[in-house]
Amino acid sequence: MSDTAEAIMDAAERRIRGAGYSGFSFREIAADVGVKSASVHYHFATKESLGAAVAHRYTQRFMSSIEREVAEGRDVIEVWVQAFRRSLYGDGKMCLCGALAATSQDLSEEVLIEVRRFFELGLERLVESGLSQERATHVLATLEGAMLLANVLSRPSAFDEAAAALST
Repeated sequence: MSDTAEAIMDAAERRIRGAGYSGFSFREIAADVGVKSASVHYHFATKESLGAAVAHRYTQRFMSSIEREVAEGRDVIEVWVQAFRRSLYGDGKMCLCGALAATSQDLSEEVLIEVRRFFELGLERLVESGLSQERATHVLATLEGAMLLANVLSRPSAFDEAAAALST
């Protein structure tokens, strides 16, 4: 993928994580990157194809990080908590797929497939690490909900308060 396409995806990810799927346009992405709108359209024909590509890349990056840390022998729940915590404390934004999932009824099928993939892979990885399906669901739901709560309250410590219950 070209540097321009990567920059476009980076800009789209920042905007989606901050304002949701409806919170960006190709004109805004072009301005963020310093290119013409036609360049955004050249790399991603539609908003849907850009949204799906961003969600796919985010899932790959997120799951690779989780897998690497679990392979090092770290506690699986702690790895997941820290991955979400880094995201929240790093830039104060939502998990990209959590932000998209909040408006899943408004997403195109192309984007929704990638968002579902994040959650399905997340549950699968948690179960593969030894958690029951019920516990895996609880962990993922708690982390996404904790991030949402921390963002809406503008109080990152709310994430830590909610996530602390996962360690017990």
